[in-house]
Amino acid sequence: MGASISSSVSEKSIHQFTVKDSSGKDADLSVYQGKVLLVVNVASKCGFTESNYTQLTELYQKYKDQGLVVLAFPCNQFLYQEPGSSQEAHQFACTRFKAEYPVFQKVRVNGQNAAPVYKFLKSKKPSFMGTRIKWNFTKFLVSKDGQVIDRYGPTVSPLSIQNDIEKALAQ
Repeated sequence: MGASISSSVSEKSIHQFTVKDSSGKDADLSVYQGKVLLVVNVASKCGFTESNYTQLTELYQKYKDQGLVVLAFPCNQFLYQEPGSSQEAHQFACTRFKAEYPVFQKVRVNGQNAAPVYKFLKSKKPSFMGTRIKWNFTKFLVSKDGQVIDRYGPTVSPLSIQNDIEKALAQ
């Protein structure tokens, strides 16, 4: 079941997607052309929350002027660890962890109702579990031209992928 192939994805780049921001307004991902993206499904009540949010903020502060943008997508699919509204998830990230990067509307990352942008990400970089997202804080590194470079599981700390981020920024 975990290795099922997600529905076919026609988009060729993450920049072809429009998502919703935390207040429900359209957010066109084409504005991030030329930026390296770290796309993360986040949750406020997960065992990985403290370390991941802290390190995501640290990475963003360190590399934002070189072109890194963290895109956070709250998700309540894993033991209901993001129970509040999209605005509450945004407030949590910005207040508690000083997140200055975009925090979008809550999404589903697995199943038939998975957000199209997550269907795209997963189709480009399946894991040993197939295309399914295993847990909160799965990270996708995306190149300046919108292609998925790599996928990192929840136990991979954001700071441990700095070399990959630096390589992507240098291209």
